[in-house]
Amino acid sequence: MALVSATEMLNKAVAGHYAVGQFNINNLEWTKAILETAQECNSPVILGVSEGAGKYMGGYDVIMGMVNGLIKDQNITVPVAVHLDHGSYDHCYKCMEAGFPSVMFDGSHYSIEENIEKTKEIVAAAHAKGISVEAEVGSIGGEEDGVVGMGECADPAQCKMIADLGIDFLAAGIGNIHGKYPEGWKGLQFDVLANIQKETGTLPLVLHGGTGIPDDMIKEAISLGVAKINVNTECQLVFAEATRKYIEEGKDLVGKGFDPRKVLAPGYAAIKAKVKEKMELFGSVGQA
Repeated sequence: MALVSATEMLNKAVAGHYAVGQFNINNLEWTKAILETAQECNSPVILGVSEGAGKYMGGYDVIMGMVNGLIKDQNITVPVAVHLDHGSYDHCYKCMEAGFPSVMFDGSHYSIEENIEKTKEIVAAAHAKGISVEAEVGSIGGEEDGVVGMGECADPAQCKMIADLGIDFLAAGIGNIHGKYPEGWKGLQFDVLANIQKETGTLPLVLHGGTGIPDDMIKEAISLGVAKINVNTECQLVFAEATRKYIEEGKDLVGKGFDPRKVLAPGYAAIKAKVKEKMELFGSVGQA
């Protein structure tokens, strides 16, 4: 299957009471590991690309060339979306031009009026090309490419205002944060999530900061309309841990253990194991 927008896969997830994982990519190994696992699990998947990761990998055209090449040469047949994560207004347009089938416009740091105005423009431009759009209300806590949020809970009335613009899925802050969760974290605010769902109906909701949220909270969030869950830090942590272990055990000093393909292999396997674990938790296995 060629790349698809995320709209259909997330609408199916809402109807089927499961969630599709967005796993952020950082390089070839990351991308190949996630796609391979999705194929093995027969699961739809979303490849998330932050603006910082886009720059690191050489640009949005490079990313689309890599993903399209992997889908073709690795015979990936499950639905795959490439999605700009926390995109600025300008970068949404850059990704559309590069062939991204899905973008997120994060206007949560603007006033609600400006967020509405800019989101409306992005939706019109994206939908003209068959591209899906995620919008955000209420900042997600933690740091994402230098943007720090305190984890504000979204106003359900504002969520409805953004939802009514014709977006395809909505990220709403419910106490979740990016990165590791700190000591004393109060947990997800399910009363807020329930009120948001009442206002937005069957619109797929997005849970950012999926790393470290207890499994029971993940399942409850899915029951309240969350159809897309973002995972990034957890894959980074297991990749770093596996790579560190390889080096500390001196395996890079044995034979041709310094070959980057061998150095990166344990981290690659760790990402695959983590992605499979998350797909099983989210209920997306067998849903392609």
